[in-house]
Amino acid sequence: MDFSDRVIILRVGKFREADLWVRFLSPSRGILSAFAFGGARSRRRFSGCLDLFNDVLFSMKSTRGGLYLALQEGVLMNGPRRLRQDWKRLGLAMNCLKFLEAFGVSPDGAAPAHALFSDMLRVLEEQEALPEQLPLWFRFRLASDQGYALELHHCARCGADLRGFSSATLAVTEGHLHCPDCAPLHRGGFSLVLRRETLDALAFVQENPSSLWHAGAPAQLSPAGRRESARMIDSFIQRHIGLYWDTKRFSRT
Repeated sequence: MDFSDRVIILRVGKFREADLWVRFLSPSRGILSAFAFGGARSRRRFSGCLDLFNDVLFSMKSTRGGLYLALQEGVLMNGPRRLRQDWKRLGLAMNCLKFLEAFGVSPDGAAPAHALFSDMLRVLEEQEALPEQLPLWFRFRLASDQGYALELHHCARCGADLRGFSSATLAVTEGHLHCPDCAPLHRGGFSLVLRRETLDALAFVQENPSSLWHAGAPAQLSPAGRRESARMIDSFIQRHIGLYWDTKRFSRT
C-alpha cells in the first residue's frame, strides 16, 4: 500500500551502514516507525529531511504482509533552527517528546496529538518568552485530548459551578473535582485542594492552544500556584496514565 502523509520526525537512528530507521508522528496514524533505505547517503530522496523535529511530507510504502513501512521520498516542509541552537528550548522540546513517546498515540487520537505537538514546536521556535511550566502544561493537555480530560467547571457530586468557589478538591483516585460543600462527604483515596488560580490555569490550558498559554492564566500563577499545579498534574498522570518522571525518562508504574 502506497500513501503520503505530512509528519513530524521524533527520532532517527542507524539501521545498517547506509540505512536509517525513522520514528515520526502522523496526524492520521499516530506514532509510527519506518525504514529509509539508503537514507544515510541519499542526497535526492531525503535531502535535508531526516532531522529531529522536522515537518516532512513523506511518501511511504507498506511491504507485503504489512511487516514494516519503507520511506520512498521526503520533502521538507519546515525545520526549526532556533530550537536546535538554544539548549533551553531544545531541553523543553525533548521533555515534551519523551512524554509523547511514553504516552503513545493511536490512530484515533493522532490528529489532536499532532496538532498539539506541532503548535508546541512552533511556540518553542518563535515565542520570545517561554513559560517555565510549558512541558507540564503539555502533559496535561495531551492527556486531556487523549480521553483523560478533567471536568473543571462543575462539582462531580452536586453539579455546582466551581467558578463560584475560591477552591475545589480533586479526588485524585477517581479523577473528580468536588466543591467545598461536597468535599467533606468524600471518603478514601488521595485528594488535593486546588485554589482558584490553579483551576483557572488548568482550564485555560485545556481549552486554548499552547500559543496562548504565555499570555493567559497559566503565566499568571504565583509560585505557590505553580507548585500546586505541578503536584496535581504529576499525581493525576501517575494515577490515571501510569507514567512518572524517572531521572531522564518517563517510566511506567
